[in-house]
Amino acid sequence: MTEIEIGRGKRGRRAYSFDDIAVVPSRRTRDPEDVSVTWQIDAYHFAIPVIAAPMDSVMSPHAAIALGKLGGLPVLDLEGLWTRYEDPEPYLEEIVRLEPAKATARMQEIYAEEIKPELIAERLREVRQAGVTVAGALSPQRTQQHWKTVVDAGCDLFVIRGTTVSAEHVSGRAEPLNLKRFIYELDIPVIVGGAASYTAALHLMRTGAAGVLVGFGGGAAHTTRRTLGIHAPMASAIADVAAARRDYLDESGGRYVHVIADGGVGTSGDIVKAIACGADAVMLGAALARASDAPGSGYHWGPEAHHSELPRGERVEVGATAPLQEILFGPGRVADGTTNLIGALRRAMATTGYSDVKEFQRVEVVVAPYERA
Repeated sequence: MTEIEIGRGKRGRRAYSFDDIAVVPSRRTRDPEDVSVTWQIDAYHFAIPVIAAPMDSVMSPHAAIALGKLGGLPVLDLEGLWTRYEDPEPYLEEIVRLEPAKATARMQEIYAEEIKPELIAERLREVRQAGVTVAGALSPQRTQQHWKTVVDAGCDLFVIRGTTVSAEHVSGRAEPLNLKRFIYELDIPVIVGGAASYTAALHLMRTGAAGVLVGFGGGAAHTTRRTLGIHAPMASAIADVAAARRDYLDESGGRYVHVIADGGVGTSGDIVKAIACGADAVMLGAALARASDAPGSGYHWGPEAHHSELPRGERVEVGATAPLQEILFGPGRVADGTTNLIGALRRAMATTGYSDVKEFQRVEVVVAPYERA
């Protein structure tokens, strides 16, 4: 791949975001009703390739049950308010009302409360009893401490999610999480990430992960580029990780690892392009936080927004535009790609002639930068 000279002492590879690319129609079209958008990871089948981001503004036990019944995979943040407070509703309401200048400092205070193992078990059990697939997320730093509670509570899928997760973490202060050993000893499928490069993703796949999250998550609520100078243009990142999946499939003798786009997937067009670049499913944060029945009440924030030492996210207002059912399945009432996400995916697949998500990964893509008005 051609590199660009940044200066005499540094070269860099050109990377593309979703706004830089477009999907090209083919010679064949289909009826949208003939298109399948189902997705399966391990033994678990889902009607739609949508995973809810583990964020307090997106998922509560009630919202998780609702999404599960609509065919998606809900993931609870097991380090969020629901595992710190018996009744987190007053704190959610307070966060929504905070003045922007005071939001970060007050959120740090609220999230300073200790995580309670009994609440982890209770929240997961609540979702499980509703008859939907149960998934919970922990950061790599908390996984050693709480994984047994999660497994004992009957979690179906375990998500290890951080700003960036590696198969080899070096620490001089504490023994780091050995991902390969941890996943090998666990009896449930593990999804891990984020990763944004071919090499990092390949190492994560070799740990035995069932799925790899691509990107740094956070999306609209994320300021990592401004704070740390780190950014992963998602179109290129997904294509790189999809290449790692292909090579690992050969290396492992046929073991398929799912690629999940996590971050920067805010509209239906982004979902279409993520799958076109090689994603099997998408993890949605802001897109679901816009639901009028989401716990954030029109606001959205991730764990980066209340980091105790280096906040690199922020609480943002995304608006409460429609119920979750309309966000996913319509009818759409605006033409901005924020409602009827699955209907738009079906139509894009039908317009380009593909019958299922796996097949749609082969669609032709062109570099066509979108100029915003």
